[in-house]
Amino acid sequence: MTTETTGAPEPARARPIFSTEDFALLKTAVLTHLKTIEDSPESVKYSNLYHRLGRIG
Repeated sequence: MTTETTGAPEPARARPIFSTEDFALLKTAVLTHLKTIEDSPESVKYSNLYHRLGRIG
């Protein structure tokens, strides 16, 4: 069956939410925040996020 016979439209193509450039900006923002809170227990989570962002972009 095609969309012509069923009358249903084809789903729109999925588009990424973030661009490659966005990951670089997010990584910089996370690093800046990480330096601000480096002595808090929460800094471990931000450090992990920073490293994950580095693998993406």
